[in-house]
Amino acid sequence: MFTRKLLLATALAAALFAGAAGAQTLPKPNEFYFDADAQTTKPVIAVRETGDAATDRLAKILERKAHAPNEAAQLAHLAMQAGRNDLGRQLYGRALREVDGGSTFWRAINWNYAWDQFRAGAPEDAFRLWATVHNARTVNASWMPPTYALVLWTLGRKDEAVQWYAAAVRTEPDQWRTSARYAELLPEWRDSERATLAEVQQAWAAKPPKWP
Repeated sequence: MFTRKLLLATALAAALFAGAAGAQTLPKPNEFYFDADAQTTKPVIAVRETGDAATDRLAKILERKAHAPNEAAQLAHLAMQAGRNDLGRQLYGRALREVDGGSTFWRAINWNYAWDQFRAGAPEDAFRLWATVHNARTVNASWMPPTYALVLWTLGRKDEAVQWYAAAVRTEPDQWRTSARYAELLPEWRDSERATLAEVQQAWAAKPPKWP
């Protein structure tokens, strides 16, 4: 539990909501997405403790260190997992202000922040964050097609979602042509997220878009 009053006061005073200011757009999908992009798609971990022990240690670090972006990001994730979404957003804002835009830390924090926003019921904010990462660098990362298909479908942008899903199938047809391997391919996704992606797959299968 988040019992440290000083943590809340510090976060509210020192952290501003990062947001992904302004609407973001995506270019049309490319043909293939083979890049692993492992430095982006990783959890931000500053301490190895879990649960209340992690919360307590991270809070103490943030109280005494002015520059602690990884600690702020990890605590932000824990806060949003616990339903403390406003606090989590403030802490993510602090973390992002303390890293260079486009760096590996910046990308990883944004990527994780997007997932937390999506799971907090803010898919539009999640989309902006993922689009910000996409537009900041020229890489065709393997996480992009299924992730954008998920968020775009959730936003009701179904034609675009199917276009992105088609990019996944073009890249790795044996993996994405059906939904049979979703649990293996997307182990960190929730069942509800895999179920949503399966809806995109069904729409793709009903009418696969042509390339280009």
